[in-house]
Amino acid sequence: MQSIRKVVADTAATDIPILIVGESGTGKEILALQIHRMSDRRDDPFIKTRCRSIAPGRIPVQLQNRGGEISSAGFRGTIFLDDICDLEQAGQRQLLDALSEGDALPGECQSGGRFISTSRRGLEDDLRAGKFAEELYFRLNGVCLRLPALRDRREDIQELVDFFLTKYASLFERPCPKLDDEVHARLANYAWPGNIRQLENTIKKMVATGDADIALTDLIDMASDPSRSHLRSNSSLKAAARAASRQAERELISRALTRTHWNRKKAAQELQISYKALLYKLKQLGLEDSEGS
Repeated sequence: MQSIRKVVADTAATDIPILIVGESGTGKEILALQIHRMSDRRDDPFIKTRCRSIAPGRIPVQLQNRGGEISSAGFRGTIFLDDICDLEQAGQRQLLDALSEGDALPGECQSGGRFISTSRRGLEDDLRAGKFAEELYFRLNGVCLRLPALRDRREDIQELVDFFLTKYASLFERPCPKLDDEVHARLANYAWPGNIRQLENTIKKMVATGDADIALTDLIDMASDPSRSHLRSNSSLKAAARAASRQAERELISRALTRTHWNRKKAAQELQISYKALLYKLKQLGLEDSEGS
């Protein structure tokens, strides 16, 4: 990330087009906005276009002049093309026409809109298969920034957790939760298949509910869901530990409910968790309708 920040600092004030590659949730749009705000175009519009939503043969209105021809010369802001890997080939040809106008050198934009594009995957396979125009790729890829997945930059997790705790405590006007060492360890060791976006949503839930157990239960459930096995850690020992922990949790809750004759509030007190967390766990474990069975 330090090398990425250096490249951003060196190129933000230029007109060179930038391609940001990274898994979903790694913060590609945030980085694009940062580049825009550091550039000479900071007071001009930042126009986001989802390439998946562009109909075949259509191109964003910001690239069309009054005569209906493809051009970005009349637009001074930043044109943000989200997931360029989803752009149909007809749209690729039109976009290439827009980027090819004027006397710009290869890899540079003509005066007008500055292009920042993202892709959730590398485009090399699409190039080899002829699914993505090679000339367009080199036009958009003036500088390529590859954002690492959160699991590959675990040293940043603690800082991100603190940032999101403060952000949502202020936004929701709630006390900032104090997380114990066990919670911090679980956050640091989780694989985060959804990257920073998933971490942010988890912390948001912690602040909104005031209960870390509820947010962490979601992480456990996803990690133990067989349909998402490709997102798990490669360690079978960890998978076995999760499964054993989940079964032990189910048995402890069942016994507490039996002893308290299904008085959920007393069971929650006995288990030393919040009443809200117990209700959530009952639902997740399939025990909420077990009374009297």
